[in-house]
Amino acid sequence: MSSNPRFIMIGGFLGAGKTTTIGRLAKHYQSLGKRVGIVTNDQATDLVDTNLLRSQGFDVGEVAGSCFCCNFNELTRTVERLGSDQRPDIVIAEPVGSCTDLVATVIRPLQQIYEQPFDIAPYGVILKPSHGLKILRKQGKGGFSPQAEYIFRKQIEEADFIILNRIDELTVDAIAELSSLIEQNFPGLPCIRMSAVTGQGFDAFCEYLDLSGDFGTRTMDVDYEIYAVGEAELGWLNAQVGLKSQTPFDLDSFAIRLLEEINSSLSAHEAEIAHLKAIGMADGNYAVANIVSSSSSAKLSIGCGSTVLAADLVVNARVAADPELLTNTIRSTLRSVCQDFGVEETVNTLQCFRPGRPVPTHRLAGTE
Repeated sequence: MSSNPRFIMIGGFLGAGKTTTIGRLAKHYQSLGKRVGIVTNDQATDLVDTNLLRSQGFDVGEVAGSCFCCNFNELTRTVERLGSDQRPDIVIAEPVGSCTDLVATVIRPLQQIYEQPFDIAPYGVILKPSHGLKILRKQGKGGFSPQAEYIFRKQIEEADFIILNRIDELTVDAIAELSSLIEQNFPGLPCIRMSAVTGQGFDAFCEYLDLSGDFGTRTMDVDYEIYAVGEAELGWLNAQVGLKSQTPFDLDSFAIRLLEEINSSLSAHEAEIAHLKAIGMADGNYAVANIVSSSSSAKLSIGCGSTVLAADLVVNARVAADPELLTNTIRSTLRSVCQDFGVEETVNTLQCFRPGRPVPTHRLAGTE
């Protein structure tokens, strides 16, 4: 393998399981004695993923305020800051889940413009089963809208390989159906079946990432008008909240209850969830919960396991809803749940908007 840092980017739609995958992958490389740096990405600050990965002891930089492709220079500066003391052997990048065209706007510019050479790993895109089945079956309304479905398909089209994640949640028949649909829609594209939670199939995933060759070359035509409309389908909310109580409250139960109540309120407005995440942080303990679709229930991925008197809470919501509706729903639901738990809340920051049109810093669609 090259002595240059290995650059691994893991793509996939919102709620596909990128952060869980990256956390397991970083631990894997650390177990091999590798120095690992992680770069997360979001359209706004206050990112659950960044807090979650840092809570696991990883060196994490965040590119906030725009996607990697639209802020390429900040991506490279963040990578350099990660290596300020000692250059990482592995850099793992997690792009925004609603982004595509990342080979032409991130990987190829890293190869051709950025002065520090990288050893580029195969570009893997994680498929979210619930989302993938709706789209690939071509039955009725698939991915929020035709424009958002366009993004989903383009994400897979440019991948060197696809990761069918969350197989621990699927039946044998569902895995077989998804595998068949992937082959029908994207013939010849390698597919790894994996559970980032249990580790099933993870060795095969790592073996594929460690392949050497000419990867990150599957550039494609992208209609940026359709792409922009697809991204703008989603309301994007990030909030940072302080929680205080006179009596101890269960942080795990609070996180689960909050997301369940938000989901219920949004469902009443027929506002479909792409991903809803919350992390509660108290005295070095963490409660992390998420919902990956309106039809699924909240799951606790990391438990605090204790009661607390105070905590910092970060909520990220990606929902097919008007930003005003999304803001009002989360504020009112937070207030209601806090009252039930006897907790006083202070909303320190709250950003809610629709993503703007993507304008890449560089776009290198050809090959040299």
